[in-house]
Amino acid sequence: MFIIGVGTSAPEMVVSVLSAMEGSSGLALGNAYGSNVVNITLVLGLTAVISPLFIQPTVVKKDFIWLFAITALALWQLWDKQLSRFEGFILLFVLFVLLTQQFIEARKSAKDSAAALAEEELSQLQEIKIPLALAKLTGGLIALIISSRLIVWGAVELAQLWGLSELIIGLTIVAIGTSLPELVSSVMAARRGEHEMALGNVIGSNIFNTLAVVGLASAISPFNIAPEILRRDIFVMVALTVLLFVLCLWALRNGGRMGRSAGAILTASFIVYTLWLLHDALT
Repeated sequence: MFIIGVGTSAPEMVVSVLSAMEGSSGLALGNAYGSNVVNITLVLGLTAVISPLFIQPTVVKKDFIWLFAITALALWQLWDKQLSRFEGFILLFVLFVLLTQQFIEARKSAKDSAAALAEEELSQLQEIKIPLALAKLTGGLIALIISSRLIVWGAVELAQLWGLSELIIGLTIVAIGTSLPELVSSVMAARRGEHEMALGNVIGSNIFNTLAVVGLASAISPFNIAPEILRRDIFVMVALTVLLFVLCLWALRNGGRMGRSAGAILTASFIVYTLWLLHDALT
């Protein structure tokens, strides 16, 4: 949930931080919450249409508790139409607690796996893989920062040229663009039969977007919340989270299979929401 969820949310994090540093609060929030909507509807919807998912009870019982709690926290923080630095630090603290809990659980699992390997073999694997992994990480971060900077510049220019708000651009073009890693990884996981990873990717990514992406952006620059975020976007995100939970429960009652019909419902939700955004932008 977190290794892939955090990794695929890196574009959202860098884009929102750069947007906050330049005072583009609408772009920063639109990117974060728009990506959450895209993850549930387009990413998971298309994944289920391409390759039906099999839902594990542990994902529903455990991961959704965190997702609901964090979504409720986001709704509560936005209710006064402001997002302060202190509230941003609260989000980051919750992220730290969650990552610590995940790290402790991962360490326990790792010990069980490592017990099957001799100490010498484990040491050789680390020597071979760590330098290569660090090189890939460094190169990826450099490419990410450059591409994210281009995304911010392009998004701001499009908003100015088309006469649209930065929020609308963030909720649509930027949100879809930064969610492409989630789409690719979820489809690949589903096609390989790693169904729990596909759903965990979306849940982990949404949790990270709400805590780290919004938390870092608001810690850098406090936001005044646009009325349409409360009127439209945050409630759409909450409603879609509930819809995904219901579809997962329905799948568990039918052998754990989330089929193409559920994927079609989620994909249709994305189309309806996008048309709603375009209607608001043009009126």
